[in-house]
Amino acid sequence: MSERLKICIRYVIVMIVTIAVGLVSRKAAFIPECVGDALWAVVVYCCWRIVLVKRDPRIVAAAALVTSFAVEFSQMIRWEWLVRFRSTLIGHLLLGQGFTPIDLIAYTVGIGAALVCTMIIEKKTQPNKK
Repeated sequence: MSERLKICIRYVIVMIVTIAVGLVSRKAAFIPECVGDALWAVVVYCCWRIVLVKRDPRIVAAAALVTSFAVEFSQMIRWEWLVRFRSTLIGHLLLGQGFTPIDLIAYTVGIGAALVCTMIIEKKTQPNKK
């Protein structure tokens, strides 16, 4: 199995676990809503990491941040078809509803945490270069 495929599989696993934890966080009243928003952004980071598997993680984080912010700002758009899509379960989970500036902070924290974890893991798993 190629190294590229192994990395992609790891990120798919991280995505599945993150989605599960994020869905549970929405049901637990004691977990702040912003935790779920940060976890959503981690999933966006993982998606970009799969697409840009060999790129610098900072570029991946930037792509994830732009995507997350674009989705949040798109919540101010009220096109009828988009409002209908957001009213479905999958639309709500993917695109959310209602612009909230605090979500931008949650996305930044989530992606920042994913970036730090990626950099630590990559540093520990790369062979020492002399």
